[in-house]
Amino acid sequence: TLLYTIKFESVRMYTAVEKGTPNTLDYRVFYTSSDGTPISPFHDIPLYADSDNKYCNMVVEIPRWTNAKMEICKEESLNPIKQDVKKGKLRFVNNVFPYHGYIWNYGALPQTWEDPSHVDGNTKCKGDDDPLDVVEIGAGVAKRGEIKQVKILGVLAMIDEEETDWKVVCIDRNDPMAEHLNDIKDIETHMPGYLEATRDWFRIYKVPTGKPMNDFAFEGVWKDKAFADQIIQETNGFWKSLISSKERAGSPGVENTTQNNSAAFISSNDAQALLNKHAPLQAGSEADPSTHHQHFVKRTVSESVCNKC
Repeated sequence: TLLYTIKFESVRMYTAVEKGTPNTLDYRVFYTSSDGTPISPFHDIPLYADSDNKYCNMVVEIPRWTNAKMEICKEESLNPIKQDVKKGKLRFVNNVFPYHGYIWNYGALPQTWEDPSHVDGNTKCKGDDDPLDVVEIGAGVAKRGEIKQVKILGVLAMIDEEETDWKVVCIDRNDPMAEHLNDIKDIETHMPGYLEATRDWFRIYKVPTGKPMNDFAFEGVWKDKAFADQIIQETNGFWKSLISSKERAGSPGVENTTQNNSAAFISSNDAQALLNKHAPLQAGSEADPSTHHQHFVKRTVSESVCNKC
């Protein structure tokens, strides 16, 4: 059962609130602020926990070693975390040998958006219409819905079905390894093999479902912190355009309770009414045992390009 509080710099406090039944289509994780107002993790949690040091807030959607494909739902009011659905069934990412589930804590950077109308000058592909994805490589296994303050280290430009899908790599600012990691090259120095494994994971994870291997811009070379910071700033700008758009104001998924100048701003009472529409948390059954099965994929690309980092 999840009902826990997350602190930002000992001032901001957010609570993750589960609704519905785990491992069913109605399960959701919502958020409330310190005064109990329901908020959107997409629009109301700030991008930066510490703007001077460029520590970002990370919304943890999928804890390490788990494989339920949870994500911020940009189409629903208040943007809860929910499990992705394919052909009416809950989606679980296949365990491709030697991996089990996600090999890092996986989530999103709030107040960022990969604009699907923007063709990136580097990848020559449009954005994937989601917040920026982020992988956190610290030692701890996070909780679903946890908010981490993270240090940005670099980024990988994945191309998924002809869309740009940036993968930002970071580490929890409180992790013991954080003081040693300041840029992408430091990961290979102190955590050898992690970057190769990460790229390999992203390349092959969809193959068991019949999809082709994913490709990457820049020949799969990881870009450094400075480049990642530029991508974060750019996608934050796209988000600002999204949240200020009067054309999108009446659409589900852009409602917020903190962006006062946004056409989609709603009151605390209206937000609470939206939250109250969802059933309280109830006990659920375990996921189907088949979600733990192992799959095998023949690699056709070497991941040794890490030495170009």
